[in-house]
Amino acid sequence: MPGDYYELLGVHRDANEDEIKRAYRKLARELHPDANGGDASAAERFKEVSVAYETLRDPERRRRYDLFGAETPGAGGGPEDVFAGGLGDIFEAFFGQQGGQRSGRRGPGRGADAQAVVELAFEEAVFGGDTTVTVRVPTTCQDCAGSGARPGTTPVRCTSCGGSGEIRRVRQSILGQMVTASPCPTCHGLGEVVQSPCPACRGEGRVTEERSFTVEVPAGVDDGTTLRLTGRGAAGPRGGPPGDLYVHLRVRPHPVLRRNGADLHEQVHVGFAQAALGAEPTIQTLEGDETLRVPPGTQSGKVVRLRGRGVPHVQGRGRGDLLVEIVVDTPTGLGERAEELLRAYAVEQGEQVLEPEGGLLHRLRSKLH
Repeated sequence: MPGDYYELLGVHRDANEDEIKRAYRKLARELHPDANGGDASAAERFKEVSVAYETLRDPERRRRYDLFGAETPGAGGGPEDVFAGGLGDIFEAFFGQQGGQRSGRRGPGRGADAQAVVELAFEEAVFGGDTTVTVRVPTTCQDCAGSGARPGTTPVRCTSCGGSGEIRRVRQSILGQMVTASPCPTCHGLGEVVQSPCPACRGEGRVTEERSFTVEVPAGVDDGTTLRLTGRGAAGPRGGPPGDLYVHLRVRPHPVLRRNGADLHEQVHVGFAQAALGAEPTIQTLEGDETLRVPPGTQSGKVVRLRGRGVPHVQGRGRGDLLVEIVVDTPTGLGERAEELLRAYAVEQGEQVLEPEGGLLHRLRSKLH
């Protein structure tokens, strides 16, 4: 090899390991074949610089070089060592560790997740219970037990990848040899191929069927809740593990009760006299109809809270509350007697009200205007 190793790297003879490494990095980037369009002279220079670095980075080889000069080809440390060692030598030179670990075969892939929608009555969502969901998903073929091979036969090792499930390629880069691995296109990463496919599943190891599952709905679930059933999704191809089943819950609204988290809301309408004198109207609850006491003088908009009468807390203790809003209805379409009584009440309370339509005073005012 022409030239002195120290001169090739551009360092002094007393340079330390870090200085030698930095000099080599700089030259490797400049001289690497990938950066010079295949220039033969640059490639040759790159090999020389690489051998110089491999010699000087090792304390024992550097000591022998300082004493006896360059080693003869074949004695170790030649250009072939730089390229035959895989990613390891160059990677270790830059980062101080070995790279390019083998990943091995991938094996059968996981099946896809399945989706289903279940509609529940309002009370079913509140109190929970069991419901049935039916989905159409790929399931393991019973004829071949998921292998994809005709009964009586078995898959054989893939000849394209030798059973590893991956194809490895080596290319030169600025760091040296780069080893990349990708799934084998012949066996799709399984490492095996089916020479005689199963007639039932055509070699896939699964068939599409309709399946029904019992879903346990927890008490207190709300509209839009999603439940996951592990392993109830599509079976994986060629015996791969199944995916999951996601069940999306849709809750039908209640005709009277409205839900807000764990609380329920309801409105009860009472008449003017009921609000003033008190009453006991009937309200709806989750347990059935009940009587609510409205005290005398209750104002419209008053909210009565019935504690513990709402929705159970999901995976927790206790229940929310039932909030009943009292709405006082203003009477309309009064009869003659009712209007007389109400006007008498207004006079008693000193309240100013409109004159009745059709009355004498009302007719006089209409003529003046």
